[in-house]
Amino acid sequence: MDIASLRKSYEKDELDESASAADPFAQFQRWFEQALSAELPEPNAMTLATVGADGRPSTRVVLIKGYDARGLVWYTNYASRKGRELAHHPFAALQFHWVELERVVRVEGRVEKTSDAESDAYYASRPLDSRLGAWASPQSEVISSRAVLVGNAAKAAMQHALSPPRPPHWGGYRLMPDAWEFWQGRKSRLHDRLRYRQEGNAWIRERLAP
Repeated sequence: MDIASLRKSYEKDELDESASAADPFAQFQRWFEQALSAELPEPNAMTLATVGADGRPSTRVVLIKGYDARGLVWYTNYASRKGRELAHHPFAALQFHWVELERVVRVEGRVEKTSDAESDAYYASRPLDSRLGAWASPQSEVISSRAVLVGNAAKAAMQHALSPPRPPHWGGYRLMPDAWEFWQGRKSRLHDRLRYRQEGNAWIRERLAP
């Protein structure tokens, strides 16, 4: 297959300043709800980019578990690679790619941990096997085989039975945006790109060239 010859014409929608929300959170909510209504596969999946102490960036896919005017929230192991990188450099970027809608949302900002109460509440809402999994996986560490995970999960089940507490190394992060970009694919590669950047307490909306 000639990869260079792959082509797609984006013609599903448009993104005009007059039809977009003045506040990026409102615009995100509009698009996210449309992604949910379209029943896309995992519309809550987002790529998270962080930077390590060595200056090397890394990405992975995580799931958004909440958002409001304070920011966007996901949960993970604080001792994982992303956790270590955020501890060193508490800034990150997120990206949603809703292929079927020909849309991308990019978000940048500072990251902080969610409160213990928020992390406890979400952890308690998870299925039992997921709660035990948080105890079982030394995320991002080298392990000898899958048997290590299975054995750790069995030990956690024996120790905590049906009521495992939230592990101290596991909880939420919140990205507090200071920049957003909404991308809508258009014909002839003349895509629509609207950026929102924060100036004080105000959001400045501007169009970027594709």
